[in-house]
Amino acid sequence: MKPYDIEVQRLKSMKHDKGVIEVDLDALVMARPARDAPDGGTCLRLPVEHARTMLLLLRQQLAELDKLQPRSRRSGRA
Repeated sequence: MKPYDIEVQRLKSMKHDKGVIEVDLDALVMARPARDAPDGGTCLRLPVEHARTMLLLLRQQLAELDKLQPRSRRSGRA
């Protein structure tokens, strides 16, 4: 696997469809030199403002998905 640095520049939208959450964003993707990533992982960088926005959007999307499940399968309820 080739490691990358991904820098989020702008969040556009977020939606879910058939169990998948899709995030539409503008990002700068750069290949990372092998010497900087000994574990071979990819790094996602985003400003705190975008991180907070993404967290709020994820919470909204997950709440909407929870509403679609039957009561017996909702988390925290018996």
